[in-house]
Amino acid sequence: MVLPFRFSVNMLTPGTGSEWRSRCRRAEELGYDLIQVADHLGMPAPFPSLVAAAEATTRPRVGTFVLNAAFWNPVLLAREVTTTAALTEGRLELGLGTGYVPAEHEQAGVPFLPPRGRVDHLARTVEELAGALKGGEGSPPVRLLIGGNGNRVLRLAARHADVMAFSGGRFDGGAPTLLTAEEMAARVAAFEGFERAAGRRTPAERNLLLQRVIVTDDPAGAVAGFLPLVPYLSEEQVLDLPVLAIGTVREIADRLVALRERLGISYVTVLDHSMEAFGPVIAELRASEG
Repeated sequence: MVLPFRFSVNMLTPGTGSEWRSRCRRAEELGYDLIQVADHLGMPAPFPSLVAAAEATTRPRVGTFVLNAAFWNPVLLAREVTTTAALTEGRLELGLGTGYVPAEHEQAGVPFLPPRGRVDHLARTVEELAGALKGGEGSPPVRLLIGGNGNRVLRLAARHADVMAFSGGRFDGGAPTLLTAEEMAARVAAFEGFERAAGRRTPAERNLLLQRVIVTDDPAGAVAGFLPLVPYLSEEQVLDLPVLAIGTVREIADRLVALRERLGISYVTVLDHSMEAFGPVIAELRASEG
């Protein structure tokens, strides 16, 4: 099943109230469907930022991309979710993940558990949020996005999530190792298997975060400075990385259409430093799809 494209921008840069509102309005002008906020220390606090984003705009939905479940008590998080969903008139979409930055856990005084422990906590959080996500008694329902790549996270998302956000890299406590196109395809295939095992009638929407968007007519030149960061990949493999969008506007648009056809990824997120560069790609895809 091919879904229509949705596009979101993940806002990482703090700012004053007027700066924040201006950026959010600009995202709406560029055609983004969602305005999102991450959950890293030193970046904007998620829920107040989303309320402000919703007040500054009229059309985009708002969401977390993604909350570090380890930072949150599930009962208190349910209160944040229901309040934010109500204040944003039902525009909230909740993204959850396990957390992957040891230094942030140390700074926050939160134990950085081994992968199994972090996934266990994410699973408990999802289960305890079920009522809040369902809505009722004046609180609107909230769509759930789960982000990650490991099999246990994929199984959890296959059972519970409206959106599966595939991570473009593996995180082992140090620098991430980026997934090649073949490795990403294998993760998507694994998720499809878990969905079948879960007996889902409607497949989850599939999301991917683009780490960099570079509009250029010289892709090889644009990627040259990136090659030393990934010595385990050839230039051809780097240009084919799913998390990179490098080329002309039309070439990037065609690449995303191909990604949707091949892997079913129809929901694309960019970071705020790529918001302007990606805007023409959104316009190109909207025009070509009517």
